Amino acid sequence: MRNKRSTEDVAMGIRRRVFEHSMRNNGGYLSQACSAAEQLAFLYNEALNLGEPVLPAVPKPFAGVPSADNPDYVTGAGYNGPFEPHFDRLFIAPAHYALVAYATLIETGRMDAEGLEMFNKDGSSVEMIGAEHSPGMEVHNGTLGIGLSTGAGLAYGRKRRGESGETCVFMSDGEVQEGQTWEAVQAAAHHGIDNLWALMDVNDQQCDGAMDSVMEVRDIATKFRAFGAVCVEIDAHDLEAMRQAKDEPHEGQPLIILARSSPTRGMSFLQKRFPRLHYVRFKSEQERAEMNISIAAELGIDPVELEGH
Repeated sequence: MRNKRSTEDVAMGIRRRVFEHSMRNNGGYLSQACSAAEQLAFLYNEALNLGEPVLPAVPKPFAGVPSADNPDYVTGAGYNGPFEPHFDRLFIAPAHYALVAYATLIETGRMDAEGLEMFNKDGSSVEMIGAEHSPGMEVHNGTLGIGLSTGAGLAYGRKRRGESGETCVFMSDGEVQEGQTWEAVQAAAHHGIDNLWALMDVNDQQCDGAMDSVMEVRDIATKFRAFGAVCVEIDAHDLEAMRQAKDEPHEGQPLIILARSSPTRGMSFLQKRFPRLHYVRFKSEQERAEMNISIAAELGIDPVELEGH
């Protein structure tokens, strides 16, 4: 399944949709849309070989956890298409990017816009922090750092079965503070899991502020190479560089693409909040109004019409 729109257009649509949703809902994960819009647009619109969605365009309510008494349970991965040997699989490791992921599904025609109206509502599968039943999600990655291990395990199994489809993991840079990430790279290199690749949003931000203020990670590209991966560093907002990076040869090794991004791209007003950008909730109605006007102008749209204004 390929979208007829350009990837650049999809990326702009992601930012606009996340912005509009956040304006109406008193805040949201705005900086993740700034940093990752091109990356998720690239994955869904170009890089991944995904089939047609197999789940309803409007997500069904949460139907319970997997159990013997819940035989009809399904994950949200059906929005990425069916599990077939020739199709790719995608793991979205940072579950707090869920709003951006939902916007991507909508912009690429995999989910109806109505689904976003269910965001963070009681009984909804369209959760604020994506779970395995949320649209586009296959496993629960709420504990940051386990995504690459999960992807490596699946890729290894697929490789042993002779499947042609690749396994991709979308990651955030905070995950390199977790030892499990490095174990996953080391294991993937040791076992020659070269049908595994990762695209990492390197925006130097995490929940508690700038990454260096929490734990310095230093030269992660050199470390990835030392652990056995082929590693390419790019500008996250340069789609041609992203395309070239995906084509980097990596026979017998996993590929890690470090996409260095800006957490205020397309929403410069957020620089006033730096470095506290993880989740933006408005400090006052005045700030909300100022942000609405400023960011809407930068994104080339009209300000969002707010209730009571």
